[in-house]
Amino acid sequence: MSDGLVNPGTYFFDFGCGLGADVELLEPLGVKAVGWDPAHRPDTPFRESEVVNLGYVVNVIESNSERVEVLRKAWTLAKRLLVVSARLASEMKDHSFQPYADGCVTKTKTFQKYFEQNELRQWIESSLEAQAVAAAPGIFYIFRDLDWKEVFLASRIRRRPAAERISATMARFTAHRELLTPLIEFLEQRGRLPDASEATAFEPLIAEFVSLKRAFRLVVKVTGAAQWDTAKAERTQDLLVYLALSRFGGRPRRKQLPPILDADVRAFFGTYRKACESADELLFQAGKREALDEAFKTSQVGKRTQSAIYVHRRALTSLPPVLRVFEGCARMLVGEVEGANVVKLHREFPQVSYLGYPEFDSDPHPALAGSLLVHLQTFRVSYRDYSDSTNPPILHRKEEFIMKDDPDYAGFAALTKEEEQLGLYVDTQSIGAAQGWQEMLVRLGVRVVGHRIERVTPQAEPDECGGS
Repeated sequence: MSDGLVNPGTYFFDFGCGLGADVELLEPLGVKAVGWDPAHRPDTPFRESEVVNLGYVVNVIESNSERVEVLRKAWTLAKRLLVVSARLASEMKDHSFQPYADGCVTKTKTFQKYFEQNELRQWIESSLEAQAVAAAPGIFYIFRDLDWKEVFLASRIRRRPAAERISATMARFTAHRELLTPLIEFLEQRGRLPDASEATAFEPLIAEFVSLKRAFRLVVKVTGAAQWDTAKAERTQDLLVYLALSRFGGRPRRKQLPPILDADVRAFFGTYRKACESADELLFQAGKREALDEAFKTSQVGKRTQSAIYVHRRALTSLPPVLRVFEGCARMLVGEVEGANVVKLHREFPQVSYLGYPEFDSDPHPALAGSLLVHLQTFRVSYRDYSDSTNPPILHRKEEFIMKDDPDYAGFAALTKEEEQLGLYVDTQSIGAAQGWQEMLVRLGVRVVGHRIERVTPQAEPDECGGS
């Protein structure tokens, strides 16, 4: 649902639904959901649906041939999308299991097959002869509707519109604001004017201004051209990154492109061949150490160290294109990592880490809850849990992780300046974890409240008579 693939009105079939909790949650949201399960809902008829979910089913089936049979049955029911999820080896915390077949018997005497992320992908693809798109660790999308797939992949890359909403200063603009608003929103999202096939949605505007170009000229007079040039440059970069990463799943042919992406290609590159050539060069650069090093040095966003650059998820699209592709390679392998809001791009090794700081926005020095490491050469994925740690790593200088136009930037930067002036960063080695940081605060007699520094008033020692 967060990816926009299941919405109110979507026909959804939960294959192996257990007691049916997911179905019961989806129905009140307007999703036309039903579920079948061999033990709990055996009488529900199989139903072809736009989206079919095979959630944590294959990992409890002992026989691989039966797993394949179940996977293929679910695939036959999916009109547009099959979602497959399974347990990962990185989730296996209890090592007291008994090996059995290609999995194990757990303490509760149930069978579990733990997959590696890339192993699960390869098993799905070889069984269905279709591309599996990583949605998240242990979760894959297999699209039967290929247009839907390409629109989804492109939406992952495209940044949020950067153009500011405009304030009308011209009488004609004010009079036609309602007509112009859909065009402005389209320009923000696509970075270009609608083409002929898309113009039918703007017929009232064309009737008033004769053409979309004339309407756009009025918008430029009111807002200036700079933000629209920026929007075009950013959408062009988004398209390049999408095309570069599409090589991993088999780049679509020109005729296979959804119409909206085909229009983007023609507007920004003229031909699909030129767009693909530029994307291939970008992908090639992402594998060259010197190109990555230059991007690490010149990036306008991210906290740089000798070994890595750290960036908040909401600033990822502002990284240089080659670093966006570098990170995108990891995301193609694992999908979206739930709870991860800071990304670490390693400089010395082809690795990307997804870090979870649940209190990043509210806590001035948030603690690390967990880290998922993706190795781009071995395809190995490893997870480290800090949620129960008494001395977890913490963050400082939070403004370096986000963009300068981020609403939180000024407050974060002001705190950093105040902490520097107080000498809290003199010994950076000792303040990287919670205990060392707290000891430094106590030593200097201060505390951090919200994103402000407060002096701590020492408690007076009682005298011999019990007074103070």
